[in-house]
Amino acid sequence: MKKLQVGDLAPQFTLLNQDNQPISLIDFKGKKILVYFYPKALTPGCTTQACGLRDAKNELAKLGVVILGISTDAPKKLAQFVEKKALNFTLLSDENHQVAEQFGVWGEKKFMGRTYDGIHRISFLIDEQGKILHVFDKFKTGEHHQVVLDYLHSL
Repeated sequence: MKKLQVGDLAPQFTLLNQDNQPISLIDFKGKKILVYFYPKALTPGCTTQACGLRDAKNELAKLGVVILGISTDAPKKLAQFVEKKALNFTLLSDENHQVAEQFGVWGEKKFMGRTYDGIHRISFLIDEQGKILHVFDKFKTGEHHQVVLDYLHSL
């Protein structure tokens, strides 16, 4: 697993969103984009992280940031996540984990003594020109939104 670094060009992609509509990274050219990868919709940690971003969305929008959440969940599951947690941003389905692999966040994980491949909880802030501005990979799920806001305020 070789994750993208600051200064790297973000890979272009198109994925289906929670409404089964294709969304491309290029759709947001000229804006800052927080692309956050999370393991699984409707699980405790992912819910905490998503709700934090939901509650910070207006402040992030004022700073010119669009939020895109990516997991390997199917669009139908993403739609349930959005509905149950009143999420106010786009979730994308990377069922075959191609985009996760391009960003370098797909790899070996260990949980409860089991080893398996999955998405690592890493976020990328992409600048208006499509380059990685910052990589967030060390945070608690409940503090993710604040870590992102703190970084943006430091710019």
